[in-house]
Amino acid sequence: MIYLVRHGQTEFNRERRIQGHVDSPLTELGVRQAEAVGRLLADLIREPDGWRIVSSPLGRAHATAELISARLGGLPVELDDRLKEMSWGAHDGRLRAELEAEHPDTFGRTGWAFDAGTGESYEAVSARVGDWLATLPPEPDRRIIAVSHGISGRVLRGLYANLDRDAAGLQDVPQDAVYLLQHGGVGRIDCEPLD
Repeated sequence: MIYLVRHGQTEFNRERRIQGHVDSPLTELGVRQAEAVGRLLADLIREPDGWRIVSSPLGRAHATAELISARLGGLPVELDDRLKEMSWGAHDGRLRAELEAEHPDTFGRTGWAFDAGTGESYEAVSARVGDWLATLPPEPDRRIIAVSHGISGRVLRGLYANLDRDAAGLQDVPQDAVYLLQHGGVGRIDCEPLD
């Protein structure tokens, strides 16, 4: 099984800024979200022996993974470039509203189908995330907590559940929930509400 987590809220998330491969720190809420995910995973897993935490190396995901690790008794965090967020190229770090004003059709109906001739394509993200999935041990020996991002997490869930590109793009990307990927299905488990 795979428990898939999106990083906690960042400064750029709060500003509605495209992050891609650039980074911004977790907000106070983002830290609380990561800690809540850690508590949820500790309740779900109970005994972390045999489990692995694999994270995107981008700071926001790595920080989230470390906070989860602390709740699981210091389970080591492995970094894997294949879990990185989609790069928007020259648009990494820009405000979403600016891009929408400059390129009205930029985001498509899914809200992330960006195609302005810069950054990674869906196919490139799908290939690297698919490569990561292909290297995992088979079920039931698979015990992975994956910490990733909004778009790359959608792609991962889409590949796992055999969704087409549009269906993958329409999935939710909460920062206070965990997705269970098991037996070809994907289920969402919400954290307890934060004050």
